[in-house]
Amino acid sequence: MFVNTQINLSYLPALTKSKIYKNIAPVIFGLILSAIMPGVASAETVMEKVARTGVLTAGTSRDALPFAYSDRQGKLTGYSVDMLGLIQQQLEKETGKKIKLKLVAVTPDERIPKIINREVDIVCDASSFTWERDKKVDFSISYGVTGTQILIKKNSNLGSPESLINKRVGVLSGTTNEQVIKQIQPQAKLVYLRTRPEGFAALEQGKVDAFASDSILLEGWLQTAKNQDSFAIVPPRPYSREGIACMVPENNSKFLNSVNYSLVKFMQGFVNNNPKYVAIFDHWFGYQGVVYLQQFDIK
Repeated sequence: MFVNTQINLSYLPALTKSKIYKNIAPVIFGLILSAIMPGVASAETVMEKVARTGVLTAGTSRDALPFAYSDRQGKLTGYSVDMLGLIQQQLEKETGKKIKLKLVAVTPDERIPKIINREVDIVCDASSFTWERDKKVDFSISYGVTGTQILIKKNSNLGSPESLINKRVGVLSGTTNEQVIKQIQPQAKLVYLRTRPEGFAALEQGKVDAFASDSILLEGWLQTAKNQDSFAIVPPRPYSREGIACMVPENNSKFLNSVNYSLVKFMQGFVNNNPKYVAIFDHWFGYQGVVYLQQFDIK
């Protein structure tokens, strides 16, 4: 049932009617906007959401050792997860309340859609900055450097772009590694795999001739492989160099400032030999770390 809310203003002077229209027009347009575009009218920023709920929901990887992966107990951990912990601590200072860090495992293809749909507030894993991605999300400053290389069986003579012609190269969809291989050798035969462990297994089983991934991730797998002498990472100089950064929803400058402050504070502390931050780095990349890097590509 509809109620007739028509108001007769014909008896009022023109000036008075004009003032009434000016006063009620914004209200009417606001109601219309709320009805047809509720997401726009009622959208809250990440900082507002975190302050309201006391929860920071973060997407990360389950197979990007040592940046973000699932350990033997099924717990999501890694260098990037430690960065999320530092961001969590900074948000607690800024909001003046306890903030819970809720980790959500995401695949490369899921990262950006989940950010856009606000299913996660941030993604920190082994994501690389690209201009195409930057059209959809915002990036933090880089807190690591990597590049695309390939894992091959030793003595396979692969490595140069020319050597990949008609070769089966395993890649994960939605990664910069996929784009780099397409760019350096359009005639390579891309084989799409769902996870990095699946990629390593495909190489071992001879289903692909090479598996393309981030340099540090390949090094992480190789150092933990039982038959590491059977494989090699090539070429010596990566096909690309990329900065690793967190991704956040667009138009959340206050939240991005907090993220960047946390990351810069960590890197500055590491450079200044602050024991807290040196310990974080060494745990993942030091001599006795999860993945020992002789060349500190993270810095």
